[in-house]
Amino acid sequence: MNSIDQPDTGALLRQAVAHHQRGELARADTLYAAVLAREPANFDALHLSGVVARQRKAPHEALALITQALVIDAGRAIAHCNLGAVLQDLGREHEALASYERALALQPDYPMALCNRGNALRRLGRLDEALGSYERALALAPSYPEALCNRALALQALDRHADALEDFGAALTQRPGYAEALHGAGVSLAALDQAEDALEAFDRALRAQPDYAEAWCSRGTLLLRAHEAQAALDSYAQALRLRPGHARAQLGCANALRALGRRDEAVAAYQAAAACGADAATVAYLLASLGAVPAPQASPAGYVAALFDQYASRFDRHLVDVLRYRTPTLLADVLARQLAGRSELDILDLGCGTGLCGPLLRPLARHLAGVDLSAGMLAQARELGVYDALACGELTAYLARDEARWDVLAAADVLVYVGDLEPVLATARQALRAGGTFVFSVEALDGDGYALRASGRYAHAADYVVTLAARHGFAVREQAACTLREDSGEPVAGLLFALTC
Repeated sequence: MNSIDQPDTGALLRQAVAHHQRGELARADTLYAAVLAREPANFDALHLSGVVARQRKAPHEALALITQALVIDAGRAIAHCNLGAVLQDLGREHEALASYERALALQPDYPMALCNRGNALRRLGRLDEALGSYERALALAPSYPEALCNRALALQALDRHADALEDFGAALTQRPGYAEALHGAGVSLAALDQAEDALEAFDRALRAQPDYAEAWCSRGTLLLRAHEAQAALDSYAQALRLRPGHARAQLGCANALRALGRRDEAVAAYQAAAACGADAATVAYLLASLGAVPAPQASPAGYVAALFDQYASRFDRHLVDVLRYRTPTLLADVLARQLAGRSELDILDLGCGTGLCGPLLRPLARHLAGVDLSAGMLAQARELGVYDALACGELTAYLARDEARWDVLAAADVLVYVGDLEPVLATARQALRAGGTFVFSVEALDGDGYALRASGRYAHAADYVVTLAARHGFAVREQAACTLREDSGEPVAGLLFALTC
């Protein structure tokens, strides 16, 4: 071809953009490179080459190209917005937020920048600000499906699942088959204990996008919760085929193998999950429950919080209807015997969860407070309206805040997540007033000390509890054997204690 027949740079760039818009990334990239060979400082070719690199999952290359473009012209809002998206891909949320702010300073009415700014704020945990950013985007573009879906994700993070479902539905109205919105709807439906609808949503997401690894993981989690361990394992395995080394999928495989009783395979899978970057404390704890490593002194706080956050919406019904849970009533009866008609007391419900003990403790209380690690459980407890105060935190740290503050401490089915009870009894003794009462339950251990069981809960020997109680200045006023609940149809033997100081 003679030089006279060659397209000029502008025509070449237009060809590249046309291929890019049709999703023909390789051809577009080649043509952008040809433009840059002629004009190395061509802003559009640099910027759009960076966009292609991001679409090719090459964020570092994308970062370099878009940064070069902005050196040439820092006044382009779209380039700042795309730079922010690349920085988010790299996990650099604060820098991404700054890029979106620069885009909006140049173009305040830019819906995409407002939506992306909301994403950065959401990932930074600034959920109320994120909602504000999405709402500004939607005020400018009410039918913007990404803004609707991402606002739903922020609502979901605030446990506002019904509101989230409205936004996911609106996003799907604008874009039927929107896989991320279908997956998000499934997550909220699962949180609302609508398991069949949740599974259908995950399946629809996977029909729309079969390589959606997170949807395979969420499907596995739902199936495992429904005790369909083999089907859960299959879903997690599919996620791993799509994303080898994905920590969530590898941990899910381990949990499914554990549920199937395939102990040695579960141990290997947990070890692989740790190598993939799964939470080290959680993995070590689960390995300990299988006897593969020594047991820690207590369950990791993050493990307990995550366990009960995902369980919060169905916790009460599952415990009472499925597990025949009786501990709150049993402890309330013990407490009534010990108090002998006393009321107007300052009472702290340790590990209060959704508040099953709250209505039983309220008639005895002048001030009733609760503390729990799970924000999701506390949201349920707050709806009861029986607590004067609720706090999210670890129980011994909360007890240590004030000396001689409480007349009664109650811990129903809480110390099953604590092995070494010494710190609990020490801080409980300091937190109680003279003559105060501590009532609690433990799972009964035939043996000495305490042990972590395959269930992931600790059991304690009666003599161990009595010895520690005496060491910390408590008198054992009542000790009773009982059945706490059922597990797989079998009774779980427990012990109830009432200690006074």
